[in-house]
Amino acid sequence: MPHQWSPSPTVPSDTPALRLWPYRSLPRRGFAAMILMAFFLSLIPLYGVLGTTALWVILPFILIMVAALWLGLEKSYKSGEILEELHLEEDELILTHTPVKGAAQEWRCNAYWARAEMHVSGGKVPFYVTLSGNGRRVEIGSFLSEDERKVLHGELKDYLKALQVPPSV
Repeated sequence: MPHQWSPSPTVPSDTPALRLWPYRSLPRRGFAAMILMAFFLSLIPLYGVLGTTALWVILPFILIMVAALWLGLEKSYKSGEILEELHLEEDELILTHTPVKGAAQEWRCNAYWARAEMHVSGGKVPFYVTLSGNGRRVEIGSFLSEDERKVLHGELKDYLKALQVPPSV
């Protein structure tokens, strides 16, 4: 799962923080293997034209194909640098969304009034998860898969329910 409940790195607290990031199905090591495999497999047809001018006609297209694959995968990695963190600071719930480009966006709400909602349809994606409170509704985990958003919604409801229980005297 591309989310993790752990102690907040920014706020010392007993309450865990939630960190969300997009799933990476191709690690960097696989990225390098993919580029090498594409290059070497594309060289196989060139063995038949070694020593001819056809080699020099075909070779630039193979290099362009490998470069396009490289750039496409790099762009995919860049778009996957989104990070969301939800943590509790005193009695305030804070959601920080750090996009690929631009400044981080922050949403704050009293933890007692925060609600997790799932919109099965009608949202940007199926099973759209939002947090509401303080008169605002914000999305959370929209880059996750459908199944991951379902699990996230359940975990958020349990987390918020635990925060809303008044402390015993």
